[in-house]
Amino acid sequence: MNLIADIGATQTRCAVLDDDGGIQAAEVFRNRRFDSLQALLSGYLGRCPARPDSAALAVAAPVLGDDVRMPNLDWEFSQRLLACELDLRQLSVVNDFAAVAWALPTLAGENLHEMGGGGAALRQVGGGAPVGGAAMATLGPGSGLGVASVAPCGEAWAVVEGEGGNISFSGVTPEQQSITDRIRAQYGHCSAESLLSGPGLVNIYMALAELQGRDVSRPSPAQVSRAAAEGDALAVEARGMFFEMLGSVAGNLALTVGARGGVFIAGGIVPRMLEPLELSRFRESFEAKGRYRFYLEAIPTYVITEPYPAFLGLRRLLGYG
Repeated sequence: MNLIADIGATQTRCAVLDDDGGIQAAEVFRNRRFDSLQALLSGYLGRCPARPDSAALAVAAPVLGDDVRMPNLDWEFSQRLLACELDLRQLSVVNDFAAVAWALPTLAGENLHEMGGGGAALRQVGGGAPVGGAAMATLGPGSGLGVASVAPCGEAWAVVEGEGGNISFSGVTPEQQSITDRIRAQYGHCSAESLLSGPGLVNIYMALAELQGRDVSRPSPAQVSRAAAEGDALAVEARGMFFEMLGSVAGNLALTVGARGGVFIAGGIVPRMLEPLELSRFRESFEAKGRYRFYLEAIPTYVITEPYPAFLGLRRLLGYG
């Protein structure tokens, strides 16, 4: 039996794989209720009917060595010590969006016969059709912005992970430039993540309020989303700008990795706002790359509606794919 867990900055999702690779006993935990990752995982394992002896973890952090530090959460752990504390024979730790990228061949394969409209785990936004066996990319706004890609490697697939959410972002339109100028003045650097994340949505909202001469209190991401759903003009404008910027970054990613198999949006924000996304300038911004518009027009964009995409990737990493 194997433990799998998707450890984000806000929530951690845990499950176990049975001997046939079936995903069992999935649970979701709020990280703020626990002092450490070890405490959270120990509590979950204490309720499991059988104790897993190996685990694969997806972590919202760069995995550069034994010590893993989560930049958007005050957690840090040693892989070696964590394996000992949980009595694991084997422990694999990967970046959370590397796990999502590992899931893309599974998601694409399961939906291949209906990819034009998206299957149960995917919702296509805009035009384009996937090229079989081509590279695919994923990005996802949540507490931060995750980015990864997967490319064919002989008869298998190879995942390329990185920290693409922290690339510098410069506005494409004058209004975007005005927003990024304010973010840069406040933080010294305007990254994609400082705009395309829960806190980023709030940054956009506050920058627009300043540009319009409005004095507003700083809301939470949930409050901005709720206000937009209720028709508040400033929140609606912030949400639309968020999607417009997301399209621009997604198009840059597609060009960079040659993602002719598709660009897949995951994370905790976008799947909950599918209709506003489809009505936004997301796809227009995705394709707006001058003389390379033709290249982007052919690439499909999807929202991953599967609730546990990282589980599918971790399952593949453990040999059940």
